[in-house]
Formats: sequence, C-alpha cells, structure tokens
Amino acid sequence: MTIQLNDFLVSRKQIIEKAMPEYIEKLQAPKTLKDAMQYSLEAGGKRLRPILVLALLHTYKQTEKLGIATACAVEMIHTYSLIHDDLPCMDDDDLRRGKPTNHKVFGEAMAVLAGDGLLTQSFSLIVNDPYPSSENKLRVVSELVKAAGAEGMVGGQVADMEGEAKNLTLEELQYIHENKTAKLLGFSIISGAILARAPEEDIEKLRQYAYHLGIAFQIRDDILDIEGNEDVIGKPVGSDTTNEKTTYPSILTMQGAKEKLNDHIDHAKTILNSLSVHSNLLVQMCDLIANRDH
Repeated sequence: MTIQLNDFLVSRKQIIEKAMPEYIEKLQAPKTLKDAMQYSLEAGGKRLRPILVLALLHTYKQTEKLGIATACAVEMIHTYSLIHDDLPCMDDDDLRRGKPTNHKVFGEAMAVLAGDGLLTQSFSLIVNDPYPSSENKLRVVSELVKAAGAEGMVGGQVADMEGEAKNLTLEELQYIHENKTAKLLGFSIISGAILARAPEEDIEKLRQYAYHLGIAFQIRDDILDIEGNEDVIGKPVGSDTTNEKTTYPSILTMQGAKEKLNDHIDHAKTILNSLSVHSNLLVQMCDLIANRDH
C-alpha cells in the first residue's frame, strides 16, 4: 500500500517533534541556554528537511530509526540558521513563524549562543547515534560540513548579504540559493540515501533531484514573499523588497519565475523515474514544494 504524503508528514513530524526536546533536555548546560534553544525548535515549521531524511529510508524500505538522529540534526542546523538570520546584524526580523524572534525574547547575545549550541549539538547527535554504521556516520558528517559550512549555507548567506542593494545576474542569484537553501535541503536527501544504503548510482541521481528541489523551494519562497498571506507565512510579506534583495521574480518577472519553478519540478520528477526503486513519496514531495503556501 502506497502511503500518502500528508499522512507521512503528520506522523513523521510528530516523531521529530518528540525527539528533539529530549536531546536538548539531556544536555548538561545552563537552563537559559536550553530554554532559548528549545524556544526556536518548538516554534513550529514544516519540518521538511528532517522528514525528507525519513522519506528516503521509507523509499528504500529501511528502518527509519537509522535516520531519527540525523533528521533532528538537520532541523537543529536549519533552526540555528534562522535564529542568526533574524538578528539585527543580519535581516533584523521581529517575527518568525508568527512568534517573536529568539533575540526579541532572550536578547541578542543569548540568541547567538542558542544558535551556536544547536549547530554544535547537531554533530553530536549524528556521531553518537547507535544505529548507523561508523562508515555511514562519517559520510553523513562529511556531507553536512559541505552543506552547512563555508562551501554551502554559510557561504550562500555571505553572498546574499553582499548582494543586497545590487542588481544581481541570474547566475549570481542561482549561486546564492544553491548554497544558502538547496544544499541543506539536499543534505537531507543524500544523508537519508546514505543511511538507507541506496546504490551509489541512485545517490548521484538524488544529488540532482535535490538540487532541482532546493532551487524550486527558493523560487516558491520568492513568490510567496510577494503573493503570500502574512497570517499563513508567519512573517511580513515584502521583506525582500524592503531589504533590496534580488529575487527570481525581480529578474524573470512573476510569470517567468513560476515557469522556472515548474521547470525545476519537472526535472526533479524526471530524475526520480530513473531510480532503482519506486519513489511515489518523493514525487509527492515535488508537488508539495511547488504548491506550498508557507
């Protein structure tokens, strides 16, 4: 029986949201720090990245306990990046997912440290996970370093900041979002495939699937920043314009951005057809990202 994506999202989101606080509660750390870390972890969100880890294990018919720690780790990395993005020295946002941002509640210094705590703890989750092999844990950590560090998300964030108030080319914008957004999303897919012991040929195809899915995710983000409902998104619309950021609609027009989004989704689906396993869940994930409203 083929599981429907919505059922998978709901059930696996519950697993992730139960596991993450347990990891934080075990820490021998100051209560204020743990409270600040928990605050942003519990602020909600789609949990797409951790769910993608589990979706790959499900696709390759492997036990999902192999990926719980890695799934929580990638959500911690994502959450730390949001805490730091929201700081006055970065995007200076007051709301995240409809709630006051971390620094508005705990102060700037504690927000920085909460992000630092989540980042470093994420690696501990992976290396201390008793279920995967040591070889696969090492591969996963190596992938995470590339996706989240200077060659990935952090580098993309720098390029994004340096690109403010400039008229970027499509190639420059593509670099920003491939690194800032697509690589961490891609890590979820690749790490899930590694932990599922997928064939190496499939893993390389999934890198391309992840790339197209990640860029599609960002294009949809840019579209929602203009057309989205603030109550649904949980933050003000129009922030990209306010911050003088180049976006896909600003370069391609809104119609052109929507066509580019569909192109990436079509490419992602085509790649899935060439895998060694049936991947209905991953096909449904394409549609979710193309049509999401927050």
